[in-house]
Amino acid sequence: MSATGFDALPEAVRALARADFSEVAERFEEAGFTVGLPARGILTVKSAVSNAARASVLLSVGVHGDETGPIEMVAHALEALSRTPGELAVDLMLCVGSIDAIAVGKRFIDADLNRMFRLQRGDLAGTFEAGRADTIIAATRDFFDGSGPRRWHLDLHTAIRASRYPKFAIVPQLIAAEARAELIAWLGLAGIEAVIMNPASAGTYSYWTAEQHGAAASTVELGRIGTLGQNDLSQFSEASSALAGLLRGSSQGQGRAPLVFDTAQSITKLSDGFRMSFGKETENFTPLKKGDVIATDGDTVYTVQHDEECVVFPNPDVRVGLRAGIMVVRVK
Repeated sequence: MSATGFDALPEAVRALARADFSEVAERFEEAGFTVGLPARGILTVKSAVSNAARASVLLSVGVHGDETGPIEMVAHALEALSRTPGELAVDLMLCVGSIDAIAVGKRFIDADLNRMFRLQRGDLAGTFEAGRADTIIAATRDFFDGSGPRRWHLDLHTAIRASRYPKFAIVPQLIAAEARAELIAWLGLAGIEAVIMNPASAGTYSYWTAEQHGAAASTVELGRIGTLGQNDLSQFSEASSALAGLLRGSSQGQGRAPLVFDTAQSITKLSDGFRMSFGKETENFTPLKKGDVIATDGDTVYTVQHDEECVVFPNPDVRVGLRAGIMVVRVK
């Protein structure tokens, strides 16, 4: 985006995109909250009075620098809440992930930040994003340490390809049943049409917080990717309303229950010889029939094992060793 175009954005959006929390931080501090800026692009706002019953909510946006819609949505939500700070009913952490990539309109600088939240990074260890992930991991640990049992993490994204269900979410299977049910109910209220239960980590931020901190966490896809300042914010209206309710602790009402899918198999790129049977522009949730070839990789052949499996996140261009797609089956 040109400097002229950036300057034309609403001030709240400009501030969040460049990770400038100065004004909203001052408002919350003046209202008596304990405010922290533990690292660039990270804001924490906590009640000055410790209360184990108070929920701790982590919001992350811009983990992929080209996914700008959630940045705009959260910027407006944070601006409104900072004008009436007494309405904040949770302890809040806001993380702007890939600040440098946002500034240049790219998905990442060296490698995908949302594959860095793992103990072993292999050849990703020396990348720019590995250092950023370490910073985020430390701030996240400090935020959740000592907090009560109600812990949430909503990692907000938009998709780079079309989808049969434009709004969907990935939910780690390991989340405790009661917290998982509460999370899925909130996702329905936010307009999420489908939920994929994920049994294993692919190095994502949301799986890390679920596994390491017991958070009810989700990677939430809110629609199609767009240019900062040109996003159709109407596609986020339900999510925006649900988020406002969550942060204010208000009655949530009831949304439509999302469809639920289990992960049937994860497709890993084992070598540069990896070939998918369809392009990376294939729609998410495109169905394939039993026996269909999904991909080949040397002697390894990935085929559909169930009567029907749907492909999600197909991307043959990922680095060797990373997930190139997942196959899901509907269970509810």
